[in-house]
Amino acid sequence: MNLIANITKTFVIALAVTAAGIPSGTNSAPDGTGPRAESKARIAGGANLADVISIDTPVRAASDIDDSVYSATRPEHTEEHRNRTDAPSTMVLIPGGRFYMGSETEDDTRPVHAVRIDSFYIDEHEVTNAQYHRFCLETGHRLPEFWGMERYHCGSGFPDYPVVGVSWYDAQKYATWAGKRLPTEAEWEYAARGGLDRRHFPAGDDLDSTLANYKSAGTVPVAEYPPNGYGLYDMAGNVVEWVEDYYGYYTESPEDNPVGPEKGKFHVIRGGGWHSGKMCTTVYHRNALIPGWVDFNVGFRCAADVR
Repeated sequence: MNLIANITKTFVIALAVTAAGIPSGTNSAPDGTGPRAESKARIAGGANLADVISIDTPVRAASDIDDSVYSATRPEHTEEHRNRTDAPSTMVLIPGGRFYMGSETEDDTRPVHAVRIDSFYIDEHEVTNAQYHRFCLETGHRLPEFWGMERYHCGSGFPDYPVVGVSWYDAQKYATWAGKRLPTEAEWEYAARGGLDRRHFPAGDDLDSTLANYKSAGTVPVAEYPPNGYGLYDMAGNVVEWVEDYYGYYTESPEDNPVGPEKGKFHVIRGGGWHSGKMCTTVYHRNALIPGWVDFNVGFRCAADVR
């Protein structure tokens, strides 16, 4: 199944779940990243709907999703974002350069194409619970969907774990508050490769459980695994990461600093997470979700421009 069919099916299922009156029900991400949970959901209408719906752990109801998901346009960055020259100590300066983006191994990562990226800053690790909690306390923004749930290491008791249960909208608001932005998809892949071109993983052509947290029992504190060549942690595994771009095909991508389509319904997620399989943690693997979706396998990190 190609990505468009996959994410469309997931979105339809999510709406069907809400329509069926399933309490606080959340489906898995389109790549099947959600673990099956103990659900007491009752599906109105009988077994036929149940046969095609996989009930997992909670995601925000469709009624809570921003209407702009259906006709969204790219957000404008503030002058602060565009002109930023300093960066906190937790960010890494990624030198600009040219690389080959994508892979011939998956339908939606073709064709492999040359991309040139300007220098930029990116967080050395994923945004943590402690960082996100501070944002919520200072702004009054709502807490993550799974806050206080020990099974997802989400809460003030897990300060150094990556935050999960945040939508693309939530990630954008955090980034704005922090004086940053989300990385573009091209920036994310360029950074994930760590200076290694045409390789499958941040550390080379193979990956094992000593190098990344994937297909495991849950998230771990950030920076517990070795960094890549740029000094970035968890560019494979721990949590999947929101990026700025709407999902689109590579055949439409310009060579210089691509930023994705101008409009869309789905935003790209990258990197694989604790509940992802090995091949979902490659530097080129792509997936996408509606921007109002929240998931226990999805978090984010921020980027910033260099003048």
